[in-house]
Amino acid sequence: MLVDTKRLSQYVVPVGVIMIIVMMVVPLPSFLLDILIALNITGALLILLVSMFVQKPLDFSVFPGLLLVATLFRLALNISATRLVLTDGFAGKVIDAFGHFVVGGSLVVGLVIFLILIIVQIVVVTKGAERVAEVGARFTLDAMPGKQMAIDADLNAGLIDDAEAKRRRIEVSSEADFYGAMDGASKFVKGDAIAAIIITAINLIGGFAVGMLQKGLSPQEAIETYSLLTVGDGLVSQIPALLMSVATGLIVTRSADEGDLGSSVTAQLGRHKIALQIGGGAALALMLIPGLPMFPFLLVGGGILFAAQRIKPPAPAPVEDEAADRPSPDSPESLIGEMRVDPLELALAPDLVDLVDPTSGDLLDRVRALRRKMALELGIVMPPVRTRDDLDLPLSGYAIRISGIDTANGHAPPGTVLAIGDGLNGLPGRAGVEPVFGLAGKWVPAELHHQAEMTGATVVDRASVIITHLAEVVRANASRLLGREDVRALVEMVKRSHPVVVEELTPSLLSLGQVQKVLQSLLDENVPIRDLVRIFEALSLRAKLSPEHDGLVESARAALGPAIASQHSVRGSLAVITIDPQLEHALLEALRPGEGGTFLAIDSQHAEALVADVTRLSTAAEEQGIAPVLACSPQLRPALRRLLRAGARDEAVLSYSELSGATAQIETIGVVGGAYAGAA
Repeated sequence: MLVDTKRLSQYVVPVGVIMIIVMMVVPLPSFLLDILIALNITGALLILLVSMFVQKPLDFSVFPGLLLVATLFRLALNISATRLVLTDGFAGKVIDAFGHFVVGGSLVVGLVIFLILIIVQIVVVTKGAERVAEVGARFTLDAMPGKQMAIDADLNAGLIDDAEAKRRRIEVSSEADFYGAMDGASKFVKGDAIAAIIITAINLIGGFAVGMLQKGLSPQEAIETYSLLTVGDGLVSQIPALLMSVATGLIVTRSADEGDLGSSVTAQLGRHKIALQIGGGAALALMLIPGLPMFPFLLVGGGILFAAQRIKPPAPAPVEDEAADRPSPDSPESLIGEMRVDPLELALAPDLVDLVDPTSGDLLDRVRALRRKMALELGIVMPPVRTRDDLDLPLSGYAIRISGIDTANGHAPPGTVLAIGDGLNGLPGRAGVEPVFGLAGKWVPAELHHQAEMTGATVVDRASVIITHLAEVVRANASRLLGREDVRALVEMVKRSHPVVVEELTPSLLSLGQVQKVLQSLLDENVPIRDLVRIFEALSLRAKLSPEHDGLVESARAALGPAIASQHSVRGSLAVITIDPQLEHALLEALRPGEGGTFLAIDSQHAEALVADVTRLSTAAEEQGIAPVLACSPQLRPALRRLLRAGARDEAVLSYSELSGATAQIETIGVVGGAYAGAA
């Protein structure tokens, strides 16, 4: 029957911990204690050797947990040995050998050696390892935001893929967790050394008392029987404890050098041949000092000189080749890399970097979620957002940039939340404005979150404010973010599912640039382009008649008519502002073709009157909580939309063909015309 080694290995540590707990309660026979002591010493030596051969600390990431288990095992052995010493006067051959043979049967010698081991472990090894682990943990945590931002920068630049970025993020997080665990694990080693002193002192007193009071032994016999065994037990415990302390120091002091400790030491010492020659010569010179033995210094000095002669100097060619392969800062490759402009960038002031730290903020996760949301909402693949710190920004400030140009700015003070509402005068903080809707609010301390909610205010955290602002900027500038490569990717996506539609449209009827221009025009008027199949089918039919841009856009809008109308309907009702027939006829006659599309060839006075009439009707509807649309003929719609945009109006303009497929009930709330119709 085959044994499932993977399944068996899952139970090794849990069963071992349970057995350690049992050892503290149940007496062990002396022969079993000898085996466990040998296992303890050998295990500590094995851990020390593994710590020497690992190339980086994360290769031995289980060390903190293993250190705790080993410390617990060593204390359990102390308890078991103490029980045997005090009850039987014998705790196995290993402890007996350490108590009599190793220290020569002298209690004083044993205590001195034991205390020296304790001092070396606590003062030298453990204290240094504890300090290194503490500094390493703090520096690693402080460097996490910068490392995360560097990973995101490489990902956005295309230097790495998503899988590599995920692997690096996991490595950064694991490194922080490891050094944090080592900071705590070093306390185990220090506590174990202190416990060894206390346990040994208790055992000395207890053994002396048991020998004289219970066994009736003389003081000399009690010392020879119990005290030497206690010292032997202490030495047996401290040798593996010292090995574990050294292993801890080796792990936390490992640098970023590749290779194990032995290879690194040999390679780096071998680079300095002159230093080895001088050191060997100095050792030989010490032979000339009267009174010093010649043979030890001759042996050591000669050995160093021999090793120095055998070392070959490292060849500098690879370094030179590497330098030659690296482009100079003023080379075209380097300059082109620095000239590259990111399509979408989120710059943060230095005091906002905590937002991109995975341990304290989730801004990066929200940015990734926003890309999915924009894809489902607008039908475009939002470009990766390069997130970086910017020392030029004011404190607490952030900037959203498109193609390197500041498009939007805002503030998000650290340690605060944005409370939007009335009745906030009683709360401390500074005034703020919600960046999307322009609502007045106040940045209050985060700990007053619940107090702000009790006043009836809406409380929004900093990351939500920034993400909402970023989403609005993306919606308003979707057409600018839709590049030629993005259009090509969308066309290829449609081609995989509807190859005939794409083959009929491009490149036979329209170029990729013409398709991009149509899609950008749709996005300019907040029309989602998710239904690309229907858009391409409409473009194919229209392009056979004329490739004129406005006609292509109107054909695509007509195909998306029901979806466009549903965007503006509320509870099954669509509020519409129409145009007086006489005015509409006059405007159709005033249509003229232009380079940027059709426009209305009317004087400024009539244009201002038309825009003012639309503004009056739209404002009256908005005061009643209604968001109306302006309806007109398909031929007039593009020019009328351009006229309203020039007048700083953002009303949606729909054609009759788009409204014909609407499922909502259409309600006319006003008619544009009146005095202007007569004038026209």
